[in-house]
Amino acid sequence: MKKSVRLYIEGTVQGVFFRGFIKENAERYNIKGFVRNLDDGRVEVFLEGNNEEVDKMVELCKKGPKHAQIRNVEIKPERFQDFKVFKVLHI
Repeated sequence: MKKSVRLYIEGTVQGVFFRGFIKENAERYNIKGFVRNLDDGRVEVFLEGNNEEVDKMVELCKKGPKHAQIRNVEIKPERFQDFKVFKVLHI
């Protein structure tokens, strides 16, 4: 079963290798989508793939890399968009 979710992650998540950490793990779990920093200091992550792998990625997003401090993770179900790769986007 396929699944798509969008996460908005608040805390110390910029400047701590958060996007690289997410991309590295997304590739490990064959997850497609994107990650990007937002102007308000949050990180947005769009994940899609098999249910189990997406759920694993959501748990990783709640922890983050070593120096991240996660205060809140907002999770929204999304329509499956059939992304082909996982990208780090820059606004």
